[in-house]
Amino acid sequence: MAGFCLQNLIGLAARRTGLALLMALPLMSFTDLARATRLDNSVAVFSGIDKITGRITTFDVYIGETVQFGALQVTPRVCYSRDDTEAPKTTTFVEVDEITLDRKIRRIFTGWMFADSPGLNAVEHPVYDVWLQSCKATSDLPPPDTAAKQ
Repeated sequence: MAGFCLQNLIGLAARRTGLALLMALPLMSFTDLARATRLDNSVAVFSGIDKITGRITTFDVYIGETVQFGALQVTPRVCYSRDDTEAPKTTTFVEVDEITLDRKIRRIFTGWMFADSPGLNAVEHPVYDVWLQSCKATSDLPPPDTAAKQ
């Protein structure tokens, strides 16, 4: 009788250990996603709409540089993405200033933008909206230092 109880306990422990391993598998794959390779990019790609004309413009901005879109000045500080083998996640930390009618500069947005959720942290202005499209390593436009020398 004691042998039967011991076998039951060993079997129960093995089933529980197996169950614990099965329960840990989703956590292990989740932590693998958390360790996804983050790529630093030198260019952030934004889109903006002029609500008066209805015109949508896509423009590249080098990290640390400022580009003017209408009355807005857009300055990305970082732009992160993942490689093509992983789930897309493209983010940028950006500062957006407005040039007011009396020529003063007023910060209207500082924070993270997410390309997969453009409505979450897009800049919504009475005349202009700006959102992140993507990040990339290079641009067809020359870098700001090169442009100044030409």
